[in-house]
Amino acid sequence: MRALPHGPRTPRSLLGALLLALATVAAVLAAAPAAHADTLVCEQYGSTTIQGRYVVQNNRWGTSAPQCVTATDSGFRVTQADGAVPTNGAPKSYPSVFNGCHYTNCSPGTNLPAQVSGIASAPSSISYGFVGSAVYNASYDIWLDPTPKKNGVNRTEIMIWLNKVGPIQPIGSQAGTASVGGRTWQVWRGSNGSNDVISFVAPSAVASWSFDVMDFVRNTIARGMAQNNWYLTSVQAGFEPWQNGAGLAVNSFSSTVNLGTPGTGSPGAPGESVTACKVAYATNVWSDGFTTDVTVANTGSTPVDSWTLSFTLPSGQRVTNAWNATVSGPTGAVTATGLAHSARVAAGASQTFGFQGTYSGTFSKPSGFSLNGARCA
Repeated sequence: MRALPHGPRTPRSLLGALLLALATVAAVLAAAPAAHADTLVCEQYGSTTIQGRYVVQNNRWGTSAPQCVTATDSGFRVTQADGAVPTNGAPKSYPSVFNGCHYTNCSPGTNLPAQVSGIASAPSSISYGFVGSAVYNASYDIWLDPTPKKNGVNRTEIMIWLNKVGPIQPIGSQAGTASVGGRTWQVWRGSNGSNDVISFVAPSAVASWSFDVMDFVRNTIARGMAQNNWYLTSVQAGFEPWQNGAGLAVNSFSSTVNLGTPGTGSPGAPGESVTACKVAYATNVWSDGFTTDVTVANTGSTPVDSWTLSFTLPSGQRVTNAWNATVSGPTGAVTATGLAHSARVAAGASQTFGFQGTYSGTFSKPSGFSLNGARCA
């Protein structure tokens, strides 16, 4: 149906319509949320806060070449990253976003540092934006220390490499593989001269992921590189560039630390007996050698994922080969980590692995076992 034409408007009616339109626009603008202007940070150690709870830091320490990051509502992007450093040495910077404390700079409202034995879980998520015109890693940086330290260098650094581009490698040397958080990783161990470093390297790029930081903390404890009474001081995510880096982005980041009693397989107080796991250690011994079948039973009501069993071999014993697990450390402190097909111990179920070794003197068995940092019966 064709609409009838409107008659001519009087000046008074035009003014009323205009006032009504202006009032409508004003109401819409008042109701709309205020836009957050991106913040450019170019100072060497400059930082800003996002979401009222995280700190974005430029953190350029290995070069004098300019670098800038732009903090967004949910993360940051590297907008300038000039220069290059040798790929067989340290990176030039670590632009990142973090929850916790870093060189006295603490994120708003953080409950870090927190003692590991009092952390029930520490869920985190990340979404990265990668580029192909740079040499870099995309990694988490998780710091642990024997004290609730808010300044300076911590004792142990856990790195999770979710992407690696170019001829670079973690500190130290590869110490095997591990299944943590439902993924398989190369594990590297070493020291940078100031602190111990353990790195978990993904075999291929991981652009986004949600996981529990405590899975990596407990694996590190099981390897003897930290203890349950130490403190988690910060959870950081970003990039270590060696060459260029403009365009790299953390599109989104979240980190929460839930305080409370850890669940099955989590660390308890030092020396605490945890009956949710039980270990059977069956041996066959001859004059200078032995074989051992080790059964790890989950007596709890929830599954244990990415298990690592740690124990100390008596003096004079040495592991020569193993099966159904990755066994690291031939003498003294030993860790056994489940393989991809045996990484989960279901509630009420068990996993078995074994190893062969040599010994001198009188043969004896280990005095205790810990599963993911918690003592077993």
